[in-house]
Amino acid sequence: MSEQYEYVPHRLLRRRVRDIASGTEGELMAVINENVSDSLTYERWMELAYIRAASGREFTTAVENVIPAYDQPQPTRRRRDFGS
Repeated sequence: MSEQYEYVPHRLLRRRVRDIASGTEGELMAVINENVSDSLTYERWMELAYIRAASGREFTTAVENVIPAYDQPQPTRRRRDFGS
């Protein structure tokens, strides 16, 4: 595999995102258009999102799997009734 890549601008860079494939949330660190082919004669380019999870480890996923984390349904907070 040849080491070819280029950085791609993305509207969610440095924001909290969620990977819909794994359900993991983290900060979008970079989007890279990368040659993922293992062949020297055939190139296959793919946009990969690099996400840093809360553990500090980064993982990759397809850019199409990345959504803003605030799009997730928030659990409803219930107000406790402290009757007399």
